[in-house]
Amino acid sequence: MRRLIPFALLVTTLLLPGLASAEAWTEPLNQLKKVGPEGAGNEAAAEAWQTLTDQGSAIIIPTLDAMEGSSPLAKNWMRTAVETVFANELQKEGELPAAEIRAFVADRENEPNARFLAFDLYSQISPDEAAKMVPDMLDDPSTGLRRNAVAQLITEGKKALDAGNKEEATTILGKALDGARDVDQIDEIAKLLREKLEQKVDLPKHFGFLMRWQVIAPFDNTDREGFEEVFPPENEIDLDATYKGKEEKEVSWQAYTTSDDYGMVDFNQPYSPLKQVVGYAYTEFDSAEERAAQIRLGCKNAWKIWLNGELLFGRDEYHRGMRIDQYTLPIILKKGKNTILVKACQNEQEQDWTVQWQFQLRVCDSTGTAIHSTDRQPTPEPEAATRRRPNQ
Repeated sequence: MRRLIPFALLVTTLLLPGLASAEAWTEPLNQLKKVGPEGAGNEAAAEAWQTLTDQGSAIIIPTLDAMEGSSPLAKNWMRTAVETVFANELQKEGELPAAEIRAFVADRENEPNARFLAFDLYSQISPDEAAKMVPDMLDDPSTGLRRNAVAQLITEGKKALDAGNKEEATTILGKALDGARDVDQIDEIAKLLREKLEQKVDLPKHFGFLMRWQVIAPFDNTDREGFEEVFPPENEIDLDATYKGKEEKEVSWQAYTTSDDYGMVDFNQPYSPLKQVVGYAYTEFDSAEERAAQIRLGCKNAWKIWLNGELLFGRDEYHRGMRIDQYTLPIILKKGKNTILVKACQNEQEQDWTVQWQFQLRVCDSTGTAIHSTDRQPTPEPEAATRRRPNQ
């Protein structure tokens, strides 16, 4: 039978004699963190990986810890190290730090992907105990763990629906919708509520997507230089102004309202599909009080965001995929009017999958619960073909 022993005792046992320090895994982990793109550091990483995995299950928790702040490439090396050691110990019924793995999952301050991996490990050690953790993950910061809790509720909701308990099904699926962050799950829940239970589902309001904007475009992004170039909307917001845009053509602000279920602001709608261009979208958000909040953005173009005239963040990267809550920006909302400006840049690529010039933005608290502007207007009625998935 496989023995599960306290992690501290496991480490001490493995390090005797001589009580060697934790540096036995620190140096290999540091080496894995140095791995770079296009094979940079791979040879040294391979050697470090072997040194790390040779130390057995004592490296599981330190390696999970080391994933915090590491690059995606480094995380891949660390993940495979953990999985390899775990599989070896599991096969030979060796010693595994079960309690420490569970504690790592339970600590929401740990790196989300590492926690998801740890939960997978714990599910293999103690499937029944792992299953008991799932219901408490409905508001978890790890989308992978949250997804498990939502899936469980969807199953329960369907069972209630099949049994004819419509009121119970509505309650359960409404709770699932509160926790859902993956579009496929949101779509499934919304469809059940709308079609099977005849419930009105206002997804934009539910998630806090901002639907009404002023937009202006196109400015020039030839050779992708527009991301750094400062165009007039970055210096002032004058909705009555006219400026010189791309090719010296005059551009001015115009009202834009989206009726998309996921709040998609699509520059291609008012301006037609364009390339090597920059667009801006501006809106105002009235907060009932000064408070901590988050702006959550989905965008596959290069972008920048300003709140109340202060640059929050920007990402000069194009067409790397898009999803709901792709980027999370902590903010402080002022009481009263807050201004939000988004810059979205389109590059020169001509492939079909590079056509999108769009973003979605919502305001919420740290759990993802919507925060609404005090003057939020009713959600626009959807048009025939406006419900597009945000990860197109």
